[in-house]
Formats: sequence, structure tokens, C-alpha cells
Amino acid sequence: MNIMVIGRGGREHSLVQKLAASKQTEKIYAAPGNAGMKEAVCVAIEEGDHDALVSFAKENDIHLTVVGPEVPLLEGIVDHFQANDLKVFGPTKDAALIEGSKHFAKQMMDKYDIPTAEYQAFSDLVEAKAYIKGKGAPIVIKADGLAAGKGVVVAETLEQALEAADSMLGEGQFGEASSEIVVEEFLAGDEFSLMAFVHGPNVYPMIPAKDHKRAFDGDEGPNTGGMGAFAPVPGLASSSYDTAVESIVRPVAEAMVQEERPFTGILYAGLIETDKGPKVIEFNARFGDPETQVVLPLLKNDLEQVFLDVMDGKDPELQWSEESCAGVVVASSGYPGGYVKGRPLPALETSDSAFLVHAGTALENGTYVSDGGRVLLVGSKGNDLSRALDCAYEALRPLHANEDFFYRRDIGRSSITSSSGSDE
Repeated sequence: MNIMVIGRGGREHSLVQKLAASKQTEKIYAAPGNAGMKEAVCVAIEEGDHDALVSFAKENDIHLTVVGPEVPLLEGIVDHFQANDLKVFGPTKDAALIEGSKHFAKQMMDKYDIPTAEYQAFSDLVEAKAYIKGKGAPIVIKADGLAAGKGVVVAETLEQALEAADSMLGEGQFGEASSEIVVEEFLAGDEFSLMAFVHGPNVYPMIPAKDHKRAFDGDEGPNTGGMGAFAPVPGLASSSYDTAVESIVRPVAEAMVQEERPFTGILYAGLIETDKGPKVIEFNARFGDPETQVVLPLLKNDLEQVFLDVMDGKDPELQWSEESCAGVVVASSGYPGGYVKGRPLPALETSDSAFLVHAGTALENGTYVSDGGRVLLVGSKGNDLSRALDCAYEALRPLHANEDFFYRRDIGRSSITSSSGSDE
């Protein structure tokens, strides 16, 4: 089979790497892909050019297209492919709204009694500020629409919360995405991510993972698209995982069917383990990034067959390695703010255990250079999380003192410390 992966980041490179291991795969195309995707043929078609992507799929006998990023999903690329009788894995525009509007997702959770934080939505700045002052801090301010992972402010003070409301609603920080904001109660607890293959009411959950959103060590600095991740989560009780599947992910999939927005694709639940059990922070309508980069290496199944089984309504019977997998993101200095592209990357030595996933790289005169905020993910598998992390950080040594790039040096460390004696 010929397969096309739409997207250009680390998540898509991880998908390409896993699909390349499939015995059924004849040829993989990535549109537009990135310089590091040596396992695929990169095609110079932008993710938003739906007509060109459909034409390419027809002309090149593409049997299955997998959509990586959220923007084309919200723009209806799956609907476009389906209208042309092309097999595509991802949710329709109507179903992808679960990520495209945080207000919509909250309304769904309210209606179907799915546990989440108390909230109110606002499009009026004066009303929003009055509500925030009445609730006090800490409190969470979210842009309603897509904001590349940066539209969330966890305000520890009232001043920070009011400033976030001003930026989003008053100044239009994220354009149309912040023309409405959602103000949520702050939930204390440990966060984790749970992705699932979904087709209508059928849900096939993956192993849990944990992402690190803040830019700097100690969970300091601004939110990013993700600075590192690991899977599974040592401190997460098996009972909490089961509750998350049965009380959150399955009910949401069934609710989408009830709402006549049946979901096919990857449903991502960003969750937090509170003293009252797991609650929803957010839903995404696609593979998480960088969680995909540490979950897929632990999947024993042929990923192409999994996609086909799920779309055919068959149980893919997911099987998972007993190992741990960890990944550390290398970012351009200045990210998630302004940064300079074109900085040369030193050669990173990988072993049988360590691997590289390219996100924002380009090739200039045979040398990889930076071409984005998040540049690479250096990952590794190991018998446990500690060994996986040690191997990944060892591979990062050539970048340790490089001022053009930075990476967090504490990915997964708190989970190693707190996992002793946990109920798994």
C-alpha cells in the first residue's frame, strides 16, 4: 500500500517512522514533510491545499492518508478526501470541533456528565474580568480556539489572570481563536495524556503518557507545544487509567455519536488526576505532540494494520512493550517567543536504544539546520524510565553548551522520584 502522512512536525515524523516498519507499506509520502524524514518521499504541498492533496492522492494511488496536525482537520480536509472516495484517517470537520472550540468541548462534558473543571465562557472583557475577580487566583484562562498550544495561561495571581484576559479578549492576542475565552477553576494534581484510536463508539486506548508543557526546568516559563514526554506513567494507578477510559474517553466517543458528530481518528484526552479522580483539561482531535514520539515506539502492532482495522470496525488488539520510552525536545533559543532559523545542528550520536525525530529542520549544504521553534526530539527506550532518560540525555551531550538551542534537563525526573511505592 502507498500511504501519505499530512504534516511536517515531529509527530508526523514519528508516524512515518512507525509506518515504515510495516510489511504492507509500499511507499510513504509526507506532505510537506521535513528534511529529516528520510523514510518518506517529501512532497511540496502545504497542509492547507486540500485540492492539491486530493489530486496527489489520486494520481499516486494512495491507499490511505493519515492527517497529523489539527488545522487541516478543522478546515475539513477529511470531508474533502471522503467526498472524493479516498480513504483517510482522521475526524471530519464537525467532529474535530472537540479540539477547535474549548467552549464546545465544555458544553459536551456538561451535557454528558464527564468530569472536568468548573468554567464560564466569555466574549465580553468586562464580564470576564468581573468573573475572574469574583473567583480569585489561581485560575486558568484559555483561548477558545486553536493557538498552537500557547493559548492557555495558568494564572497564579489575580493580576496575571486579568492581564491574560486583556491580552486575549482585549488585544486579540490569538486573533479569532481568542475572540472568546474560557475561564476555568484551577485543578491541582498530576497531569497525564491518554490517546485512543476511535471509530464511532468503538474506543481502543493507548498507554498513558506525560508531557512537559512549560519551557524551562522546574516547570517554569511560558507554555509551549511540549518540551518532552515519556510513556507509560510510573506513578499512575491502574485504577485511575481504567476510570479515565470508562468515565471519560468512551463516554465522549458515544456522546459524539449522539450529537451526530461521530468521531473517527485519534481522540486525545489531556487529563489531571485530582483527589476526586481524573478530570479533563482538554481534548484534541489528533495524535499529541510530543506524546506520539514516545508512545508509538512502544506499540508492537503494525500501525498501518491498526488504522485499517479501526476504520473497518475491528478490534486491533493493541499490544505494548513492557519497556519505557522517553523523549527530550531540542528547541531554538527564544522559543516559544521569537527565534532565529538556520542555526547548524551538531551531529548527535544515537545508539540501538536512542533515536532522533525531526520536527523543525532543513538541509543546507548537507548539514541540518534549525527551521522551527521545536527542532528535534531525542528519544530512547529502556527497561525502565530512568534508563530511557539516561540514554536520551547521553545522546544530547553535544548540545549541552550550544547557545543556539536549549532543552529541559529534568524531563521525567519527578516521576522517577515519586513512583516508588506507587500502585500500578
